[in-house]
Amino acid sequence: MSGDLVIQLGQQALMIVLLVSAPMLGLGLLVGLAVSVFQATTSIQEQTLAFIPKIIAVFVAILIFGPWMLRIMTEYVTNIFVNLPLYIG
Repeated sequence: MSGDLVIQLGQQALMIVLLVSAPMLGLGLLVGLAVSVFQATTSIQEQTLAFIPKIIAVFVAILIFGPWMLRIMTEYVTNIFVNLPLYIG
């Protein structure tokens, strides 16, 4: 296994991680921004008000995008296992 192959596999793994985590992070960011604007306009500084909606948004993103994320990760791992003899030899 050459160094170039290891770097390529690492780059692919990082891209998959970014791709799979993007829906959860994006939805959490949007909800956090909306809650921050709400807190700023109403002068409510309750910490749980900022925390709980973000958790719920991440869970909703997992429910909505879960099958897609699982398919992306399964395809990546299957590709690695199918091409494992090529990587070793």
